[in-house]
Amino acid sequence: QVQLQESGGGLVQPGGSLRLSCTGSGSISSFGRMGWYRQAPGKQRELVIATTNGGRTVTGDSVKGRAAMFRDNAKNTLSLQLENITPDDAAVYFCRGVAPWSDDETWGQGTQVTVSS
Repeated sequence: QVQLQESGGGLVQPGGSLRLSCTGSGSISSFGRMGWYRQAPGKQRELVIATTNGGRTVTGDSVKGRAAMFRDNAKNTLSLQLENITPDDAAVYFCRGVAPWSDDETWGQGTQVTVSS
């Protein structure tokens, strides 16, 4: 089973941008849908951006217009670009892959993003 590992978290200034990467231990082509989610302290995990079964990309309301996702099957990476960072973007960010037939989910361990000037 392919494992996922996020990287790129850390301290980000308000108004700045962040780029996170999710790397598979093997081929991420084994996943159908993939996406990014986040969880802030005391809050439920929420969608950042993800693809659907129909191949569309959906974005969470709190990041609309600020998030983009890039999938590179050749490099086994899924990247997240988030612009115009605010304190509300501070969270642990997770990537997720879903097997196309079984709908089995694989989650990474998460990477912490802190927002502070």
